[in-house]
Amino acid sequence: MSSFKILTLVGSLRQGSINLKLAETAGLNLPDGVELIRFEQLADIPFYNEDTDTIGSLPPAAAALRQAAERADAVLVISPEYNGTIPAVLKNAIDWLSRPFGAGAISGKPAAVIGSAFGQYGGVWAHDDARRSLGVAGARVLDDVKLSIAGSLVRFAELHPKDDQEVVDQLLTVVRSLAGAVQPSQV
Repeated sequence: MSSFKILTLVGSLRQGSINLKLAETAGLNLPDGVELIRFEQLADIPFYNEDTDTIGSLPPAAAALRQAAERADAVLVISPEYNGTIPAVLKNAIDWLSRPFGAGAISGKPAAVIGSAFGQYGGVWAHDDARRSLGVAGARVLDDVKLSIAGSLVRFAELHPKDDQEVVDQLLTVVRSLAGAVQPSQV
C-alpha cells in the first residue's frame, strides 16, 4: 500500500485542548500506510504580511509550515470554535498556505475539517468557515467529511477521546476518507 502523509493543524494552542486530544487519538488509530504529521509551531507564525512573504525575509515558522504542507498529501484541520468562528491562529496558517495565490502549498490537496466545542453544535460554524477558507486557499475540500462533536466539556470531562469508541471509529472514517481522496499522482 502507498504511504500517505496527512498534515494536521490543531486550532487550539492550549495543552489540555480536547481538539489536541482528538488529533492524538486520530494518530493512535491509523490505517496501514497513513501517517499523521501534526504541525506544532502555529503559535510561532506571525500574522500574514505580504511584505515579509518574500525570499530572504520569510519568517522561519511560516517557511516550516509551507514545507510541511508541501510534503503532505492531504490536510486535516481540527478546530474548536471561538466566538462563533475559526480561531485566528488557524486562519493565519491558512493565509500563509494560500500563497502564492493559485500555487500555495495546499493547492489541489484534499482537506477535511473536524473538531469539538462545548456548545450544542460542536463548532459547526467554525468548521464551515474553515472549509470555506481552505477552499479559497486552493485546497480540495471534502465537504462530505464532517465530524463536529458537541458538548466536549461534559463528554470528555473524565474520558479521553481515545477511550470513546464512537469517536475513535468516526476519526478512523475521516482519516480513511482523506487517504482515499489522495490522487495517485500526488503520492
